[in-house]
Amino acid sequence: MSLGEVDDAQFQEFAKKVEGQINSGGLKQKISKSTKRIGEQSLRILKSNTPVDEGNLRRSWTADGPGFGAGGWTIRLTNNAEYASFVELGHRQTPGRYVPAIHKRLKASWVAGHFFMHKSMGQIEGQIPRLLDPEVAKVMRDLFDD
Repeated sequence: MSLGEVDDAQFQEFAKKVEGQINSGGLKQKISKSTKRIGEQSLRILKSNTPVDEGNLRRSWTADGPGFGAGGWTIRLTNNAEYASFVELGHRQTPGRYVPAIHKRLKASWVAGHFFMHKSMGQIEGQIPRLLDPEVAKVMRDLFDD
């Protein structure tokens, strides 16, 4: 017993549009552009949240990418200041030694962390949809417009 025939001409036409976007590299280019925008905004947020004593920690931020691999799209944000993790997480301070102004001259043996990278990640994650949506919306319009 047959349930009838299905005309999938519209679906086949849509599948060809999707395949055309993928094969032309247009989709990859748009996602790359969005990923780069996310990386640039992330770098701005990280720099603005980084505490400043002499400015070296803030100046040491760099962004590489976007890149595409097995894990998907990536932007690599790095800070090559060797003390960045100590400012982020806190550290032990030998009593009597100089404590930079960003630590408010604490006399305790533990200097509290600033958690500027952790705070930045929350801000960055909240902005990703806004930064990615315009390009994704354009791809969808291109696919569904006749």
